[in-house]
Amino acid sequence: MIHDVMPGTEELLGKGQTTAYVGIDPTADSLHVGHLVSVMMMKHFQMAGHKPIFIIGGATGMIGDPSCKSQERNLLDEETIRKNMDGIKVQLSSFIDFHSTDPNAAIMLNNYDWMKNFTFLDFIRDIGKHITVNYMMSKDSVKKRLSGETSSGMSFTEFTYQLVQGYDFLYLRKNHDCLLQMGGSDQWGNITTGGELIRRIEGLDAYGLTWPLMTKSDGKKFGKTESGNIWLDPKRTSPYKFYQFWLNTGDEDAEKYIKIFTLLSPEAIDALVAEHRQAPHLRQLQKTLAKEITCLIHGEAAYGSALEASQILFGNSTSETLHKIDEDTFLSVFEGVPQFEIAMADLEKGIPLVEFLAEKTAIMPSKGEARRAIKAHSISINKEKVGEETMASSRSLINGKYIVAQSGKKSYFLIIVN
Repeated sequence: MIHDVMPGTEELLGKGQTTAYVGIDPTADSLHVGHLVSVMMMKHFQMAGHKPIFIIGGATGMIGDPSCKSQERNLLDEETIRKNMDGIKVQLSSFIDFHSTDPNAAIMLNNYDWMKNFTFLDFIRDIGKHITVNYMMSKDSVKKRLSGETSSGMSFTEFTYQLVQGYDFLYLRKNHDCLLQMGGSDQWGNITTGGELIRRIEGLDAYGLTWPLMTKSDGKKFGKTESGNIWLDPKRTSPYKFYQFWLNTGDEDAEKYIKIFTLLSPEAIDALVAEHRQAPHLRQLQKTLAKEITCLIHGEAAYGSALEASQILFGNSTSETLHKIDEDTFLSVFEGVPQFEIAMADLEKGIPLVEFLAEKTAIMPSKGEARRAIKAHSISINKEKVGEETMASSRSLINGKYIVAQSGKKSYFLIIVN
């Protein structure tokens, strides 16, 4: 989990409780899995007896960090930032201790609170004069933006970002005895600028530590799917989809992710990796990764529901399971299967099964094919085997509007009743 470390950091952490901070930009009202490296780092940090500070970038979120970005992003207004902060606080509190009386209980601060009354003239006089333009231009995040072929340049707003973030570190060093700033490897330039400000203005020590940016083994961006980010908010990404994201991880990535995104011991992880290499087809590594992180983020009950839902397509689930899961999970499970629509009025009268399969829907290409499939006992409605005498009716509905038909073991169809 470690990419770069300033000299003396390891010795500092070995002496006793240390306070460290990470920044989170409030660009949405939920964290996504791309934030989890920093959260897991802080989780380990707190478990080791150190004190975490989470800085919500209410001020820096109004500017935009140029690091690893090819263009300037949209800026946020204060009302949106406050709303996003509230959502992030709730999520972090579920696995970081903010509320105990322990000396290393975490705290959360908003950098807008100390930046909002800072006038431009005060800032360039008291802070800007200590860092040269040459120093700021030497940062990779600045050089890449200015030299990139597709770059349209960099605004003054973005150029000053490293000074604003550097001031956060200075403020926390003076007011919260925070000696360490942590972040992704793209933050190294911003972190070292903060350390330089502290040394030049206060003459105090400051330290930095970064972790590698997460990538997938195929080079694609971690945490992104065709439908977008994998969010921690269950309303944005259902626990079932969250569980499936980790379950579908490739072998190489699973070996890396289980070390970063779970709290399993190194010994347990080594044993799992060895077991997986002996029988990769069992996907024990992915199953454990998905279980551990789903329980950590959503709780054991949500993991149990996600596991049960996973069995609908790939296991021996029952009609009871279909009726029990919530509508969002239900639709997630059957996302991508062929769908048909029929009228509620037709269903209320009852539709003979052969007609239902071959005419009201196109599950079977003909009535003859439908009869043969029924006689072969290969047709199920809502996970229950049916015969030719069966009538599809409104009593079959799941969540008041769906029917699941199955032909054979793997061919599923979703019928939506309007």
